[in-house]
Amino acid sequence: MKRRAWLTLGAVVLGGGGVATYAAASPADNSADTIEKRPVKVYDLALKAPETGERELPRTETEQFSLLGISWTGATKRLDGKAQVRTRSLDTGAWTSWQDLETDTDPVEDADERAGARGASEPLWVGASDGVEVQVVHEDGTTSAGLPSGLKVNLVDPGVTAAEAADAATEPTAYTEDVTPSPTATPTAPPTAPPSTVPEPPIVSRADWGADEKLSPDPSEYNADVKAVFVHHTAGSNDYTCAESASIVRAIYAYHTAPDPDGNGWNDIGYNFLVDKCGTIFEGRKGGVDKPVLGAHTYGWNRESAGIAVLGEYTAAGASNAALTSVARIAAWKLGQYGVDPNSKVQLTAGATQKNLAGTSFTSGSLYTFDRISGHRDGYATECPGTSLYDQLPTIRAWASGPVQGLKLTSLTGATLSGSTYYTKGAITAKWSTTTPASLISKFELLVDGKVVTSVAGTATSAATTLTAGSHKVAVRAVHQSGKTSAATTALTVVTDTTAPTFSTAPKITLRTGTVSTTAVPVTLGWKAADNAALKQVSLLSPTTATFGPTTTSSSRTVKSGSASTWSMKAYDVAGNTRTSSPAFTPMILQETSATKSGTWTARSSTSYLGGKSYSSASKNASLTWTFTGRSASWVVSRASTSGQAYVYVDGTKVATVDLKSATTAYRQAIWTKSWTGSAKHTVKIVVVGTSGRPTITTDGLVYIK
Repeated sequence: MKRRAWLTLGAVVLGGGGVATYAAASPADNSADTIEKRPVKVYDLALKAPETGERELPRTETEQFSLLGISWTGATKRLDGKAQVRTRSLDTGAWTSWQDLETDTDPVEDADERAGARGASEPLWVGASDGVEVQVVHEDGTTSAGLPSGLKVNLVDPGVTAAEAADAATEPTAYTEDVTPSPTATPTAPPTAPPSTVPEPPIVSRADWGADEKLSPDPSEYNADVKAVFVHHTAGSNDYTCAESASIVRAIYAYHTAPDPDGNGWNDIGYNFLVDKCGTIFEGRKGGVDKPVLGAHTYGWNRESAGIAVLGEYTAAGASNAALTSVARIAAWKLGQYGVDPNSKVQLTAGATQKNLAGTSFTSGSLYTFDRISGHRDGYATECPGTSLYDQLPTIRAWASGPVQGLKLTSLTGATLSGSTYYTKGAITAKWSTTTPASLISKFELLVDGKVVTSVAGTATSAATTLTAGSHKVAVRAVHQSGKTSAATTALTVVTDTTAPTFSTAPKITLRTGTVSTTAVPVTLGWKAADNAALKQVSLLSPTTATFGPTTTSSSRTVKSGSASTWSMKAYDVAGNTRTSSPAFTPMILQETSATKSGTWTARSSTSYLGGKSYSSASKNASLTWTFTGRSASWVVSRASTSGQAYVYVDGTKVATVDLKSATTAYRQAIWTKSWTGSAKHTVKIVVVGTSGRPTITTDGLVYIK
C-alpha cells in the first residue's frame, strides 16, 4: 500500500508583529508496509514565507524518518534564534509536544573548502516518524529579518542495514549522484599509531554500524597527536533503546554528510567517537581509531584533540555509569597513545578568536590551559555537553587516570568476626568493592602481612587464600589499567586457629530444689568450656537443645527419673573448631519405704505424694536413713504452715537444719540438696527436731543421681 504524501503551507511564528511564512516541499510517495532492510535516506523540506499574517505552521505528512535538524545557507553563520519541532509517531500516529533544537553549534572550520556546506543545528533523534511541524523564532522575537536564508528541515531515515535485517544482501543508498572528493582536499599521510599505555576498549567499526562511505569521499586528515579530549552530547532524546544506537549513529552521519540540497554537505561525521547509554563505543570519523584523525567537533581546538560524543541530552540528568565508563576508557586509550595522564592539564593553541560559554576569551594563535578531558563548552560558547554531564567530567578524569577509587573490603568469608578480630581455620575469601568500574582495573592483589599472596583480574570481586597458623594482617589493593596502584585497604586482623575448644569441666547434672515428679526431676546442668583463642558458644544437643554464650556455665533443666539420659554438649570456637562431650546420668527416686527407720513414723497415702505414699512423724529424734551410690542427692518433702524442722546428716555428719514450714501447702518439694565431685557411696539421715507447736514433718523420699 502506498502512503499518499501531501503538502500544506505553514507559518513559523516569530512573535510581536514579525511573521515569516514558509512552504514545505513534499517528499515522494513511499511504501512503508515493511521495516526490513532498506537504505539510508536524507531529504529536506524547504521553509518559505507564506502570506503576511500567518502565525502557524500546519503539520506536514512525510516519508519515514527518525532524526531531524534544521540547516541554513552559510556554514559559518549561526542561527540567533529558537527552533522547535513536533513530529508524528509512525507507530501510534500521535504528535509529540514541541521540542527545542540545539542551535548554538560550532561553525564548519573548512567551509571555504567545501562548496555547499551548510550551517546546521544539532540533530534530534525522534524515533520512527512520518510527520513534522517546525517553527523558528529570531532571538529578538519581533522579526524574521535576522534569520539566515535557506532554512530547511532535514529528515533522516537511518534505514536498516543488511546485518540488522539478518540478510547478507547489500542495499544501495538513497543517493545516485556521483560524489567525488573536493578538489581542494589534500590527503595527509597517516601517522603511525603509537601503542597506548592502556588497553584499547571494544569499538564498533564504521562498517559494523553501517556507514555509507560514499557520503564521505574525501581522504582523512590527521593531526600530529592527541593532546586533549573534548566531551560532547548529541543533544537528542535519551529515550532511545540501545538496539537503536547504531541507527542513531548512522543517522547523525547521514545528517552531517549528505550533500546539499538534502543534507549539510560536511566531509564526515564530526566526532571521532560516539558512546551510547549502554556504554557501546562507535567509531566516528574515518581514518583509523588508533590514528590522530582530525575531527570537526570543537571549533578552534580540533587540531590537537579528539572528540567523544555521548548519545543523548544531558542538561537535566547525567549520563549513565556505563556511558561514563566508556568515555573514560576511550579517552584514556587515546591519550595513553601519547603518554598523557588523563587527569592532567595541557596548553592548547587556539585556532579561532572567540569566547567559551563561561565568557573566557581566546585569541587565535595563543596558548590556553585546558583539562586533558574537557567539555565542549570549555572551548566554545555552547551548552554542550549539558550541565549534568559536564559536572561528571571529574569522575571521568579520575576513572580514566587512576588509581582505583573507593576500594574497600566488604566481607571475609571463612572467618568469623569477634570484637575487632577475625578467626578462621585457615581458608578465607576476601570480597571487595570499588567505585571505579571494573573495565578500568587491571588486577587486584590480596595481601597477607604486607605481601602479595594472590592476584586476580580487574573484573574479580573476591580472592581466596589459606592462612598459616597465627595472627595475620589481610588487605587488598588494586592496580589501575594505567599501572597506578591504589593504597591498600585497612588491614583486617585474622587469627588462624586449628585447635578445638576444651571442656575443662565436663557437662554434668546436679539436683536442685523445686517440685519433683517421676517425669520431671529438677536438675542443674553445669559445664565449663575454654578455647586457646576465642570461644564462640556452647550448644546442648541432647536430651533437648539449647545454645549458650561463651561465658555461660550452667542451666536449669528437668529430667525423667529412672532412666539414663545422655547430656551431649558441643563447644564452638570463633574459628569454627568444635569439641563434643556426652556423659550420661540417671536420676533415681528412693521411696521412704526403702529407708532405715527409727522412732515412730506414720504412712500416708495420696496421689499428691511420690509413688502415692509418704511418711510423717512428730516424734522427736525419729529418723530415716538412705544409703546410695551417686554424686548428687535431694530430700523431697511435703510442706505446710504446721510443718516442723529436721536435722540432715550426711555420712554421719550433721550438715543442715531444714525448716519445712510453708505459708502454702506444697507436695513433692526438693527442699535440700547436696552434690559431690564424683560418684561414691553415701548415707543421708534425717532426724525429727520436734519443733515446739509444729513438730510434724512429712517426707516423700530421696532422689540421687546415679
